[in-house]
Amino acid sequence: MKDVVTTTNTSDTDSSETDVLVFQDVCFAYDHEEVLHNVSLNVGESSLVAVVGPNGGGKSTLLRLALGLLSPMRGSVRVFNASPEIARHRIGYVPQHFQFDHAFPVCVLDVVLMGLVNCNSIGPYRRNQREIAMTALHRVGMVHRARKGFSQLSGGERQRVLIAQALVSNPHLLLLDEPTANVDSHVEHHIYDLLHELNEDVTVVVVSHNLLVVTRHASHVICVNRTASILPMSRLTDEELEAAYRGDFAVLHHKLSCHVIDPSIAMSAPHRASSMESHQ
Repeated sequence: MKDVVTTTNTSDTDSSETDVLVFQDVCFAYDHEEVLHNVSLNVGESSLVAVVGPNGGGKSTLLRLALGLLSPMRGSVRVFNASPEIARHRIGYVPQHFQFDHAFPVCVLDVVLMGLVNCNSIGPYRRNQREIAMTALHRVGMVHRARKGFSQLSGGERQRVLIAQALVSNPHLLLLDEPTANVDSHVEHHIYDLLHELNEDVTVVVVSHNLLVVTRHASHVICVNRTASILPMSRLTDEELEAAYRGDFAVLHHKLSCHVIDPSIAMSAPHRASSMESHQ
């Protein structure tokens, strides 16, 4: 794992030239209900950061603040030492849900080119832009599907195309909100392997529920549950996770192979949890 210097949630967090993303005493609320309280953290350049925590804990809100889609009630957010609005062209984003009309005849290449919509002047996409889009598809292993209809792809293939769409503008920071939420475990491992490869060139921040997969690749973890802190993977303990989830999780495999399971899933499939525990 990369040794990237970061700072945990202290009130006097100082940014450095190597910090890509800095939250300083950030508070945010929806309809006067506070979701994030006094969040201070630094994400260092070239890190691969997993954002974990319970549902409703503020993980997606954290990403939207980083994108400038939301503004903090108090405190500040800086991306590459600028406001998120100014730095947005340096950020690639893969949302948790991508709504599209299955009957609309859009091909894979067109979906990737949509990532250049803010860079394009009036008129059709130029030849060099199509070449850039094909390069992005090559990076995610989907260039052979460029002319395929997007609706004809599997869930895992669509996620790769959406990652290519986020990469086509050549971002320096890649934010992903639950990119493996609707794929099976085999595809999930492949997507995280891909993120690990992309991390050679871009800082990656990814929201995830599956620590079993995340811990194999992440350099750092942000635990979010109304407040937030960032820790190197080497310092992550069960105690920190329990504090973040406030008991709302089950650790089946400890330390670097711990796996967080949503309690509702565990209750709906108790035989699966028992089977996993029997193999410890």
